[in-house]
Amino acid sequence: MAERTGEVRKKRIIVGATGASGSPLLLQCLQLIREAPEYESWLVMSESARLTMEEETGMPSSEAEKLADHVLEPGDIGAGPASGSFRTEGMLIVPCSMKTVAGICSGYADNLILRAADVTIKEQRTLVLAARETPLSVIHLRNLSTLAGIPGVRIIPPMMTFYNHPETIDDMVYHIAAKLLEPFGIEAASYRRWEGIGHGK
Repeated sequence: MAERTGEVRKKRIIVGATGASGSPLLLQCLQLIREAPEYESWLVMSESARLTMEEETGMPSSEAEKLADHVLEPGDIGAGPASGSFRTEGMLIVPCSMKTVAGICSGYADNLILRAADVTIKEQRTLVLAARETPLSVIHLRNLSTLAGIPGVRIIPPMMTFYNHPETIDDMVYHIAAKLLEPFGIEAASYRRWEGIGHGK
């Protein structure tokens, strides 16, 4: 259905999920978007992402879908996010596999996740990649370096931080998820920013 001109709508964030490790981050990001009243999520999970989520969390992928406002299939190449005229705030891919990084870098848009990322880049919207792999090979670094040089693309690997004094794994997951969503204008309620040495104690 075509969007009506002047229609009041929530700010759309396309959320792609691929087969790399990091399913708890996906769940937390979807929850934070749900808690932001002006935003809505459009979730696209690859088959590998579904399998990884079940392995890492013991939950079916339907639990992630329950947190999303809209759910699309990776093969639905005719869906809204496949077109630049479908207005969004941008796209987050969490977790983002090196296969997906390579596909985006080469413009190989053979599914909705890659096509939506390709559209996000060509429209110069925000594209956040929670790139997940270790150690990183020369190929991985070359692809990430190329993408990092494109306007609007942010590479935010899910790295641990300790200045926020996390007490649990959930604290770390929340902090990283908050950083992933910050580029879209979402301020997570419990996000602890760096205030300088001696502050925040």
